Amino acid sequence: MTDEHYMRQALKEAQKAFDAGEVPVGAVVVLNDKIIARAHNQVELLKDSTAHAEILALTTAYSFLGSKYLPDAVLFVTVEPCLMCSGALYWSKIGRIVFGAADDKNSYRRSTGGNNPFHPKTVIEGGLLQEECATLMKDFFKARR
Repeated sequence: MTDEHYMRQALKEAQKAFDAGEVPVGAVVVLNDKIIARAHNQVELLKDSTAHAEILALTTAYSFLGSKYLPDAVLFVTVEPCLMCSGALYWSKIGRIVFGAADDKNSYRRSTGGNNPFHPKTVIEGGLLQEECATLMKDFFKARR
């Protein structure tokens, strides 16, 4: 499977969030070419400001593996992680993070001055299916204004 395939799976999760009235962010965690966790934002549903797609996907992956670290896993997420999610990803020691759309307003870069808040061994890549990921976010907020 390709990175694009996994990002499309994350986009499916983001669409679920969109349809539920949640900010449309979706995430999947992949290990050995298998999706071990899927999640989308559930902040409104759970009345929990920490219920971001990344956090929920990490929790599911930890449970699935019975481990608190994910050094060989990859997170595919439709939007660049926020500072809170970056902290959780740091502690996960995840091997790689691939995000779709940049988020200049709420990403970790805004709070860290562009410094890398992830584990030193974590590889981060951005811009995969960027237009599709960004369009979903834009459509969501356009509909709410």
